[in-house]
Amino acid sequence: MGIVAGLDSAPDFTRIVVCDADSGTVLKQGYAPHQVDHSQGTGRPSDVDPQNWLLSLGEAAGGGLLEGVQAIGVSAQANALVPLDSQGNTVRPAMVGADKRAQVAAADLIDALGGREAWARAVGSVPQAAHPVTKLRWLARTEPENAARTALLLQAHDWLVWQLLGRPVRRTTDRGGASGTGYWAATTGGYRPDLVELALGHQTLLPEVIGPADAAGATPEGLLISAGTGETMAAAFGLGIGLGDAVVSLGASGSVMAVHPEALYDPNGMVTALADATGMHLPVVTTLNAVRALRGTAELLGLPDLESLSDLAMKSTPGSHGLVLLPYLEGERTPNLPHTAGTLSGLRRESMKPEHLARAAFEGMLCGLADALDVMRGRGVEVRRVFLLGQAAELPAVQAAAPSLFGAQVVVPRPADYAAIGAARQAAWALGVSRGTLDPRTPPVWQGAVAQVLEPGEDLAVGQAVRQQFVSVREQTHPGAFRI
Repeated sequence: MGIVAGLDSAPDFTRIVVCDADSGTVLKQGYAPHQVDHSQGTGRPSDVDPQNWLLSLGEAAGGGLLEGVQAIGVSAQANALVPLDSQGNTVRPAMVGADKRAQVAAADLIDALGGREAWARAVGSVPQAAHPVTKLRWLARTEPENAARTALLLQAHDWLVWQLLGRPVRRTTDRGGASGTGYWAATTGGYRPDLVELALGHQTLLPEVIGPADAAGATPEGLLISAGTGETMAAAFGLGIGLGDAVVSLGASGSVMAVHPEALYDPNGMVTALADATGMHLPVVTTLNAVRALRGTAELLGLPDLESLSDLAMKSTPGSHGLVLLPYLEGERTPNLPHTAGTLSGLRRESMKPEHLARAAFEGMLCGLADALDVMRGRGVEVRRVFLLGQAAELPAVQAAAPSLFGAQVVVPRPADYAAIGAARQAAWALGVSRGTLDPRTPPVWQGAVAQVLEPGEDLAVGQAVRQQFVSVREQTHPGAFRI
């Protein structure tokens, strides 16, 4: 059918993959870091001139990388808000990432609408510091002149698509990106402009939400640009996950996402009801403590890296001789305990050995993520298979414990930039639909990720005993905090 490209504009770099549109085989790759100039605007790390994204894109595409490409898909970092004035110029640098400046603004917004449940019912999520709607509240309170000049709101992938198309009058986004803003509801498929006004003080123009297989437009040279989407949605699409699949990401914090046919409403606000890149839904549950708990334990034990911590943990046995670590080192979001601290329980003379603490760190991290999986299951999400992502997914201590603690088959894909691959797959879909060779309801079938498959097997009962040990300590320490 042709050749397509997917570009992933992550917080620190741009990666481009060029793929065969029929099979998904990666033919070429490009990479460039973002040269972020913090002298722009306020100079804070949470403020980035979006022109740097374009410069990085150009560098990554150098050397004729895109020669012969017929369509491009764009994936970009989540929660990067680009406020524009009535002329389409940036009002201020883009506000990116989990902007801790906006924590007070998040609390203000929650109260202004009547609480967490009111937000969950309105848009499927509760404002956090990272959400664009929260950044709008911060902007209105802290930079009122900039807030007043703001006439159009785009996210990173929207802005990049718009630039690639030559800044046309039509501005677009996709369901996935829109669902993370805090002012678009996956349940209704529509914007809530009243929430923009609540946050910013006035309403603005918002990009048109187009379908998963729709094209945002074409360049004068005829290069098709697909809808684009956020990194989370693109990675899920690149992995090829479907109903019955969940993805557990092991970063400093952790997340669990799964494909579901309906938007979830969670009155406790533990589930963020995102839309995916295929027309389905992508509920997400996050934990604040994943690999950071492992790194903290490694430092405590004087170990140089996580590989050494894993080797030490493998000298212990399941259950860590009764030692249980509740890894709530930065507070916790699942369960909602923002001001708590971690807990080490079960200290006995026989358990006071480095290998048992190392094992307890891995089990505590994975049990916290198993709690997040239980939130999904408790809301009716089927989980038969778990994809495990992140550098820590390769550690033997993680792979030994995860299948039995999660109670499911665990798939560890070979490391790759699945967000860029997902963007390329979206481009192939839009290209096929434009030519009449693909159904707009069915994405192209690409070869799956090369992966290691781990089964719980006979260890399932042992894993459930370890889970129960963790749950017992959690309930004793924080009674009633975890309600599904």
